[in-house]
Amino acid sequence: MIKSNRLIVAWLFTGCLLIFSMVIVGGLTRLTHSGLSMVEWNLFMGSIPPTSEADWQELFEKYTHYPEYQLVNFNFSIEEFKSIFYWEYGHRMLGRFIGLVFIVPFLIFWAKKKISRSLMPKLLLILFMGGFQGFLGYYMVESGLVKNPDVSHYRLAMHLTTAFITFAYTFWVSLGLIYPHHNNSKMLKHPMRKLFVVTLIGLVIQVIWGAYVAGLNAGKVYTTWPKMGEDWIAAAVTAMEPIWLNFVEGIAGVQFVHRYIAYVIVLLVIWIAIKARRYTQSPQQKLAVRLISGMVGIQFILGVGTLMMGVPVYMGLIHQIGAFVLLAIMVFGLHSYQRMQES
Repeated sequence: MIKSNRLIVAWLFTGCLLIFSMVIVGGLTRLTHSGLSMVEWNLFMGSIPPTSEADWQELFEKYTHYPEYQLVNFNFSIEEFKSIFYWEYGHRMLGRFIGLVFIVPFLIFWAKKKISRSLMPKLLLILFMGGFQGFLGYYMVESGLVKNPDVSHYRLAMHLTTAFITFAYTFWVSLGLIYPHHNNSKMLKHPMRKLFVVTLIGLVIQVIWGAYVAGLNAGKVYTTWPKMGEDWIAAAVTAMEPIWLNFVEGIAGVQFVHRYIAYVIVLLVIWIAIKARRYTQSPQQKLAVRLISGMVGIQFILGVGTLMMGVPVYMGLIHQIGAFVLLAIMVFGLHSYQRMQES
């Protein structure tokens, strides 16, 4: 790593850790059904939480005018409202803090001319992705404040997937600064690279369907494994017409897709482990393959356990964290196999 890039790398890694923490808090907000407790969206105002009973009463009164209270939480006391409010409040405040952590150091590095010409567009893209992520948060919450007291699972998937992709790209840029030789145009693309790309794409697709499962509460419809009830493919999987709608909006169909993409990813990782033995590997590559092989097994077990336990909050959160860690390892692995020396 070039010495002048150390501060930038530290800054980007801090951003990665904060995005990771944001996903955790977001997951808890979702799993505790707290995401619709703040019915107003003020980007620059509203940073101070309620400080008096009058403030709480005003916020609670606004909440009572929306579908979640009227159809689900109509018997809520103000104390119960406070318990869900603080999760969403913390989620939004953390998002604002992350924005400052990315923007302020960027402006300082830019003013001091510490950012190279090749790095500048990458950092600008990261800032754009972060801003877009914030917009998607608003867009997602807005969908649950109209008629249905639940956010659109499509918008939830966009919000969650964008967070994962923003993290992955920030991590990728960081790795490029730590291992600049992997970006050398005079080096050949490693034959393993395509397999890692395919597996990484599969993992992102799995994250999307995981969000669909969460958004539709589809994890609770069949809590048996390996079969769905008594069948490998439950009859409910194809109950809707047209048939393709089952796999994006049907509770059983969405769970079915999420189950079987997991098998595909496990097979791809096994293929990675087998194929990697054909090549002379660097310590970084060996570590990547070992971590991927171990983590995909852990994540698969977590998925099965979460399903069979009926998706308790803590298991749902651990499973989401596992997906995030697996994504990070996959990005690390892809970067380690990005290039190879010409023979």
